[in-house]
Amino acid sequence: MSYSKTDLIELKDFYQNQLLNNTVPFWFPRSIDTEHGGYLLMRNQTGDLIDTDKSVWFQGRTAWLLATLYNTIEPKQEWLDGAKSGIDFINQHCFDTDGRMFFHVTQDGSPIRKRRYYFSETFAAIAMSAYAKASGDEAAAEQARHLFGECIKYTTTPGLLEPKYTSTRPSKGIGSPMIMINTAQQLRENIGDPRCDEWITKWIAEIENDFVKHDIKCVMEQVAPDGSIIDHIDGRTLNPGHAIEGAWFILHEAKYRNNDPHLIELGCKMLDYMWERGWDKEHGGILYFLDVYGNPVQEYWQDMKFWWPH
Repeated sequence: MSYSKTDLIELKDFYQNQLLNNTVPFWFPRSIDTEHGGYLLMRNQTGDLIDTDKSVWFQGRTAWLLATLYNTIEPKQEWLDGAKSGIDFINQHCFDTDGRMFFHVTQDGSPIRKRRYYFSETFAAIAMSAYAKASGDEAAAEQARHLFGECIKYTTTPGLLEPKYTSTRPSKGIGSPMIMINTAQQLRENIGDPRCDEWITKWIAEIENDFVKHDIKCVMEQVAPDGSIIDHIDGRTLNPGHAIEGAWFILHEAKYRNNDPHLIELGCKMLDYMWERGWDKEHGGILYFLDVYGNPVQEYWQDMKFWWPH
């Protein structure tokens, strides 16, 4: 299917309208916790609160969203104030004494769970970079750069983080290089960081060399450390949403690099491969998990169709 310039303008207007006049008003200001700070995001379709716990990931993502709306759409004070609420909550409640971040806290910020990986840090970094640009807060910018450096250290230092698996069947996932590309892109765009270009190039190369399998037209979710396919249920399980997200970041990088033709080709192939594999031809939408043969991994997952926006 091809689109004319008029078609693309209509699509842009449609999605901008849905974002600004439907999605954002549904969540804000009702989701800003005026008592403890941060955001109460566990809501049903009518907006009623169904749980008061707070995902640290989504405290960062939401602060980033509000600051980015301020930076790119309109400098509304309510968006800036809302972003500050999340930044303050993160700083006051979401860091453990060892400097690592929690994964899950109560409404007032009491810790519930801490995970081995560093995605809370990546989302806090992009939130702080966007807030720094919006507010001019240099301390937030420096904190974003520090967290980015910590994430680089976590992802490149063997043994620093507790391994997810034993040495029996070692593996690595696409999630780390994919989300680190996005983190670096956000820091570069919002506050600048001389490390970003080099690291983005390395992470794109890792995805291209180890996770993209042109012979079977597939983007793997998990591979062996050398990039080979693990012929086991974990290795055969795909996550089209993750792969499409990675394609989105690579295409964003292509645009930044003067429409780099190699990156455009790579991103489009990743998108085409996983759209073909992941699209639910019966009901529509993207299947959350499926195997390399195109079957949902479990019957349960047929009802799970998630998109992960940043």
